[in-house]
This record gives sequence, structure tokens and C-alpha cells, in this order.
Amino acid sequence: MRIQSIRVKNFKALRDVAIRELPGFVVFVGANGTGKSTLIDVFSFLRDCLKDNARAAFDRRGGFHQVRSRGTNERDTVLIELKIDLDFRTEEKRRLVTYAVEFAADGPKVVVAREILSWKRGSYGAPFHFIDFQRGQGVAIAESFDAFDADVKDADLRREDQALDRPDLLALKGLGQFRRFDAASQLRDLIENWTVSDFHITEARREPEAAPAEHLSASGDNLALYAQYLQEYHPATYASIVQAMAERVPGIGDVIAEPTGDGRVLLRFRDRSFADGFIARLVSDGTIKMFAYLALLHDPNPHPLLCIEEPENQLYPSLMGVLAEEFSAYADRRKGQAQVFVTTHSPDFLNAVPLESIYWLNKKDGYTTVTRAADDPQLVAFVSEGDKPGWLWRHGLFAGANP
Repeated sequence: MRIQSIRVKNFKALRDVAIRELPGFVVFVGANGTGKSTLIDVFSFLRDCLKDNARAAFDRRGGFHQVRSRGTNERDTVLIELKIDLDFRTEEKRRLVTYAVEFAADGPKVVVAREILSWKRGSYGAPFHFIDFQRGQGVAIAESFDAFDADVKDADLRREDQALDRPDLLALKGLGQFRRFDAASQLRDLIENWTVSDFHITEARREPEAAPAEHLSASGDNLALYAQYLQEYHPATYASIVQAMAERVPGIGDVIAEPTGDGRVLLRFRDRSFADGFIARLVSDGTIKMFAYLALLHDPNPHPLLCIEEPENQLYPSLMGVLAEEFSAYADRRKGQAQVFVTTHSPDFLNAVPLESIYWLNKKDGYTTVTRAADDPQLVAFVSEGDKPGWLWRHGLFAGANP
């Protein structure tokens, strides 16, 4: 399941942005204030809508009128449209589905003005709406065998009239619970398992009380617990993480998650030169961060989408190429099933990224524009001659996106 394209309208500085042909590893660059964090927040926003409701998601961002782009009409909606590859569980093939959701203000309230899930039933013709809801009411079509038979007329498909409890709920949230709405179920699972990393070094140094932790949290506050889980339940994976740390951080011989005896768990980093290790709160920021990223990227049950902002912070420049390769390998190991979206200000990081993975953001008349680097003939020519993308960016050849 992979996002092929995204379109956003009226979401803060994203007045009308369409990004197509997204690969598994995507890097967004641009000057401060061009909208990189806003673009990443679109994915958090959609996940928040699914987890709670649209009102709560907007309220976390200051309310609907703070999110809707400045200069828009009062009747304008906020639109997010995704094109995603999903599997047919009933057949061994894939389908490209379009999920579009619009949000509007209804007085002081926020409503889901329109929500559509569609795809082509046959090889030709327009996409067919399998889910079509407006303000909490609509029609859904169960994915029986007939739904995939292009010879069956649209009017003969089994329709189900549905009504949600509230107009600010996503139909995807309710219908995605039922296997007869297979695409909705897959899409719901996909969005719920997105993660947007908001890693904090101070949080990752904590010695938390023992508790289950099968994934690294967004802030990293359960790093010791997650390391303990990998160490105990996935020892081979954990050994590969420790080996990668030893190759990337001078002196590291081992990393051990161990109980303290009073119900807490700590991380101990052992230097090869000494018998005793250093606890997490005594090692460098870069050591903690590199370990956290490696642990995240080797998750035995990986997230379908990782969004990470400015991973270069606290890390030595020589590690940037290695980190970029780790992100790319995460997507490559799970072809068609995982993506990594990264924002960066590091030319060293960008030097290790293929041109096809780079998109740069610019501001024009107060709104964000996005350009794919591989669509710029001059950049393609320079890279084919051996120049590195980071060098080209540093020297101003990504127009309007100087670091």
C-alpha cells in the first residue's frame, strides 16, 4: 500500500498543491517558512481525524478558520485527496483508489462536507464511487464479487444507505471496521498506522516504568522499553541494530536494555574500551538519536508511512549519507508497502538522495508551490555529469529553495 499522489487545497499555506509520482523514499527541501512542516502535518491531521473526529483535529491546530488558507472565501472547503495502491483481498492484483475528503465550517461547527472512495471497476471509464458521504449521511457499496465484475451494471450493485452519529466523523472510521468494505478497511488500517516522528532527546533519555512497547513512540519517550521488547522478542533484529550502531558510532560495543530493580528500564551503552556501560542520560545526543532511528527503521512490524522532520539535528555531518541510505533501505525492503517522507536542511543528507526522490518547496504570493527535482532539465543534466544534489541546492540551483 503506497501513496502515489496527494492533492491539498486550502490547508494553511497549501492553497492548491498537487504532488504526483511519489516514490518510496521522498525528501522535501526548502527554506524556512515554505511549508515543509505544514505538508507533513497533513498526514498527522488526517490520522487525527480518523482517531477522533474532524472537530478535534482542527481544534488541535487552532480551529477551522486558523487552518483554512488565508484569503479564501467563507464557503471554501479544505480538501485532501490521496491516490493509493491497495490490494484486492479477493484477487491477486492491485487497484489504484482515490480517497477525497472535504471539510467545511457550518457556523461554529466543523463538518465533513464530502467524503468519497472510488476506483475503476474495469479497464476503462471513470472511477466509480464505492463510498459517497455528505455531512454524515451517504451510500456505501459492499465489495461482493459483482463489485469487481465490469459486466455488471452499476445500478445492480448492492447499495447500503448509512448514517453516522455526527457530521464531523469520517465514514472511513465506521465503514472501515467491516470486511465487506475491504478498501475502506485497508485504508483505515493504513492511516491509523502512519507515524509522524516528533523525536525529543530529553524524552528518549528517560528510564520509564516497565510496560509493553511494540513500537517506538513518536516522541521517543519509550525508547528503553522498545529496545527491551526487541531484545527479548526479536533478538536477531536487535543484534543487527547494535551491529549497525557499532559501525556508525565510534567505540560503541553494545547497547543493553535492562531493568533497574525498581520497576524501571534503562538503556546502557557499552564502549568497547570499558567493561561498564554508560546509561542513556550520560551519552551524547547524537548517539541516542542514531540508535532511535535505527530501532525505528528496523521495526519488525513496520509503519506503512514514516514522516521525519530534519533528522540531521544532533548528528555528525558524516552520518548524513548513512542515514539517508537507511531511510531508502526501509522503503526498498518493503517494496510497495512502506514509504518514508523526510524534510531536511542538510546538503550532506541531500547528496545521498537520488534526484527522483527530491521535491523542493517555495513560497509564491504567500502560498506554497512544490516542484519535483527530476522534472528540472538543468538539474538532471548536472547530476548526470556527476554533481551532487546537495551541492546544487547549496549553490542556489533549486530556484527559491536556498538552504
